[in-house]
Amino acid sequence: MSLNESPRGSRLHIALFGRRNAGKSSLINALAKQDIAVVSPVKGTTTDPVYKSMELLPLGPVVLIDTAGLDDEGELGGQRKKKTLEVLNKTDIALLVIDADSGVTSFDKEIAGLIQSKNIPVIGVLNKTDLLTRTDEPNGNDLAALVNISQERLGFQVIPASAAEQQGVSKLRKALTTAVPEEDGRFRIVGDLLTPGDLVVLVVPIDKAAPKGRLILPQQQTIRDILESDAIAVVTKEHELKQTLESLGRKPRLVITDSQVFLKVAADTPKDIPITSFSILFAGHKGDLEELVRGARAIDRLQDGDKVLIAEPCTHHTQPDDIGSVKLPRWIRQATGRNIDFHHANGMSFPDNVNEYALIVHCGGCMINRRQMLWRMEQAALNGVPIVNYGVAIAHVQGILERAISPFPLARLAWEEDQAGKPGNI
Repeated sequence: MSLNESPRGSRLHIALFGRRNAGKSSLINALAKQDIAVVSPVKGTTTDPVYKSMELLPLGPVVLIDTAGLDDEGELGGQRKKKTLEVLNKTDIALLVIDADSGVTSFDKEIAGLIQSKNIPVIGVLNKTDLLTRTDEPNGNDLAALVNISQERLGFQVIPASAAEQQGVSKLRKALTTAVPEEDGRFRIVGDLLTPGDLVVLVVPIDKAAPKGRLILPQQQTIRDILESDAIAVVTKEHELKQTLESLGRKPRLVITDSQVFLKVAADTPKDIPITSFSILFAGHKGDLEELVRGARAIDRLQDGDKVLIAEPCTHHTQPDDIGSVKLPRWIRQATGRNIDFHHANGMSFPDNVNEYALIVHCGGCMINRRQMLWRMEQAALNGVPIVNYGVAIAHVQGILERAISPFPLARLAWEEDQAGKPGNI
């Protein structure tokens, strides 16, 4: 993925859900302080989900997602609902938008239950409060009473707001800050392996697959993480690695490489210097590294005719020697000696028929967030299909996986346990 694509995978995803005409589009415009979604009194204005990447202080980089009403009707309505439900698999925080005039309906409670079943932090927003007729009567439309009733029915915080009048929006922003999952913003790419002053060498090939004039997103983000850790990043190409190491004057804490040049980097790096790859770092940053390491053994079990899915959420232009469509299939066929049937899934949709595959090989996942990557891994587990990512798979078929995961104790343990379970081992 290059800089001309939006790096949504590194951002907190905040999605708005609710019935048609609850004011989701008005509210997302109020949060963003700009018109990013079409607003109309006509029900069903929003069709496909609308994404807006922006800085939302004090949260930082976020993606705001407007969705179609889950009470949409008809054949097209069913397709819109399916797209909306897919958004749940990438949502870090959900906003359930409720029309204040209608109050919490059984349909709102159903949506709330669906969100909570996925363990997604959720905040209720009682929208359009400016249209309420307030009275002093105990049973009237008193706003405080309406909020309390709504919270009792839903079981979570509800904030009164008027997107049209910009009321309650500041309070909603503060509530979003406290709702951020604890690990978010603290989940590091490589920083947890470093101490201030450490040297880290990054090996970045510049070949025909590299974007012109840019570094790919995982390389950019890893460099930023190293700098935020008060460590020192040294960037070089694979052919200059040996010279770079000799000129440093001290051993680097770690060498991080593009997986495609693993063998050369392993040969040119002294054995006492740990090496790994950007893709393996992202296996832990976006997913579950230990599970992906266990999935590597499935490569050895592949048989003639087995179907293998290669999944890439981004949609880059493929090159003659593309990693996903050319190199990985070639390396896996060479390592196994089997005639394997490779299938490819590109883009944000993930196939429903994962049970048909003997193995899923997934890219580093820089274009999706951690929740979506973990959901994809969950779908594989539910269907009994092993999953491995590019870096782990490449290191395995090239015989250097043990060294490539040496910086990660839990991954090493998973690998050792897996090795112990091989036929012939005790």
